[in-house]
Amino acid sequence: MSYQLSAIVADAELLREETRELDHAVLGELRQDFALLPVTPQLVQELTGNAPDYATDEPGPEQPFTLTFSPALTEVLARWSLRGPVAYLEAEFAGGVGRQAAAVWLDGVLAWGPRFDSTFDLPRPQWPINAALIELGAEPGAWIDPFAELGLHVERSTEGWLAHGRRGLSADYWDELAEEWEARQ
Repeated sequence: MSYQLSAIVADAELLREETRELDHAVLGELRQDFALLPVTPQLVQELTGNAPDYATDEPGPEQPFTLTFSPALTEVLARWSLRGPVAYLEAEFAGGVGRQAAAVWLDGVLAWGPRFDSTFDLPRPQWPINAALIELGAEPGAWIDPFAELGLHVERSTEGWLAHGRRGLSADYWDELAEEWEARQ
């Protein structure tokens, strides 16, 4: 099973306010009052006025993201972070092998990262996405790590998150369906 994500995660109200006038912004509701904004070429174009640029080489520690951050895109994230921490997350997995990277902006500057990992030999809280979510203020809960705690596992792709947001689903949607099914048995 594969997993692919390119998204901005922040406080749900912050993202609602910053994206309310955008045609290509679709928010996916996460737990703990966070939201996920899938990053698509159309969204980048709308935010920056330019088509996105993508790295030609495989991501790694020197170039952690597939998406190349233009000064205009960096400025958008920095501006949004004046209202609270904002993270950009990228992940790609297939057949148990993959990579993830994350960075966090706060108070108008890149405050954490970017961090990249493809070996996952550190404890789970130190994996880039988990660590970024902790920087955002994600709190521990019943789930295995912040990634699952916020509900980032409920969709398997950026496109899945677009559909999720357009349908107005919560991160608990699948759990609610399972509970409903069990109650009928």
